[in-house]
Amino acid sequence: MVKKQWLASAGLITLWVSACITDHTGPNPNPENPGSFKQVASSDLGKTAAAEISAYDPISKRLFTVNNESVPKIDIHDLSALPTISKLAPIDLSALGGVANSVAVSGGRLAIALEALNKQDNGRVLVYDAASLVKEKEITVGALPDMVTWSPDGRYIVTANEGEPSQDYTNDPVGSVSIIDVQNGYSVKTLDFSGFESSLATLTAGGFRVFGPGATLAKDVEPEYVAISSDSQKAWVTLQENNGIAEVDLAAGTIQKIHPLGTKDFSLADNAIDPTNTGNTISFGTWPVKSFFLPDAISYFSVGGTGYLITADEGDAREYSKFVEQKRVSELNLDPGVFPNAATLKMNANLGRLNVTRTIGSTGSDSTFTALYGFGGRGFSIFNAATGQRIYEPGRTLEDKVVAAGKYDDGRSDDKGVEPEGVTVGIMNGKPVAFIALERADAIAIYDLSNPTNPQFLQLLATGDAPEGVLFVGSDKSPNGKSMLVVSSEEDGEVRIYQPE
Repeated sequence: MVKKQWLASAGLITLWVSACITDHTGPNPNPENPGSFKQVASSDLGKTAAAEISAYDPISKRLFTVNNESVPKIDIHDLSALPTISKLAPIDLSALGGVANSVAVSGGRLAIALEALNKQDNGRVLVYDAASLVKEKEITVGALPDMVTWSPDGRYIVTANEGEPSQDYTNDPVGSVSIIDVQNGYSVKTLDFSGFESSLATLTAGGFRVFGPGATLAKDVEPEYVAISSDSQKAWVTLQENNGIAEVDLAAGTIQKIHPLGTKDFSLADNAIDPTNTGNTISFGTWPVKSFFLPDAISYFSVGGTGYLITADEGDAREYSKFVEQKRVSELNLDPGVFPNAATLKMNANLGRLNVTRTIGSTGSDSTFTALYGFGGRGFSIFNAATGQRIYEPGRTLEDKVVAAGKYDDGRSDDKGVEPEGVTVGIMNGKPVAFIALERADAIAIYDLSNPTNPQFLQLLATGDAPEGVLFVGSDKSPNGKSMLVVSSEEDGEVRIYQPE
């Protein structure tokens, strides 16, 4: 997730918030139509304003939003009179050092993930009383805590500690997951992935990636996002750049498994893509490319007592001053024995503009490529949480919906397509509903997940420019008794609030 900053005006404003937080709530006694969301409020906070993560406290009816625009702080909004919103005094973090990345709320307590001034150093989690704003605890976690969340029962605080390297790659801390046991005096256990070094060959065969310069598996792993089961026993953590999901036993404090995620084959008709941004025409076709899913956000939901995971398969490439992994196909040497039409493929009107990784698929000292691997699935995936098996992936159908709605950005089709980045699942009328943020389509795709093997598309909501995340607040927690969807837009600084009929 790309951290952005934003600045709100003082006084009474409408809201801008961005998050990917699952809010599992009970059925609404007044049934709502999850395919009828309409915009009810908006706020333009200016083009320099950006916020990625927010958390809502239903007790105080306050919204807490990360804002690092001028100084590190958490902005606070009173939502009790929605759609009118009052901006309150913020929590100023500037004296604590570092930058806030994420916030989460449980039982009237606010948790803040704070990266260190030197982001390769260990970060911290700060816990505040959401009403009094008194800081209660400060806990050291791993390097670069990028996401923080509470378990549904409020016992655990979990952070995904990304552990990104320095720009020159001379300092690459281990990626890790921290589990804070609130009931045990906020004791913390920080878990790394060194125990999986011996499994690297098997993981790689399944599509897992370890590819940083001189990196061990433990250093190369970069945890991105966390989802927790409804019984608060397990967590699943996306390892975005590595193309995997880690399964964590919270009570035991152990990482049990890494699930490699494989690739999506763009040579299949069901997975056809538009790989070029030239010609101002949308043209889907099949191409000799396999693409790593590389998910960003992840959310947990259940149907009929079975747990499931849904991921936004964004795609992400590493780009540092001393290591850049992506190249366009037009820049590569393609093996003519494998690609007899190499010259045609390399044309910008075909595959030439597509970014692929240079870390796999080449042989020999001249780096001749015999296979092409891209970034992102251009959709979303649903997994059986117990087995890790992918049970649904939309192929090209999500992008088809966007094209049909006139929202497809052909100027970005060479780079991750609609670029799904955020996902959350909310419960409406007792049924799980997914909200998927499509960063390059400026839209939110809404799906009914009642049948996880065959989700039903409900609606495509227009947003501001480049929605960065979504926050769903259920009807029983919403300030006005109606489910609420809040979408932030990274590029234009606009926030839009939607509610269903």
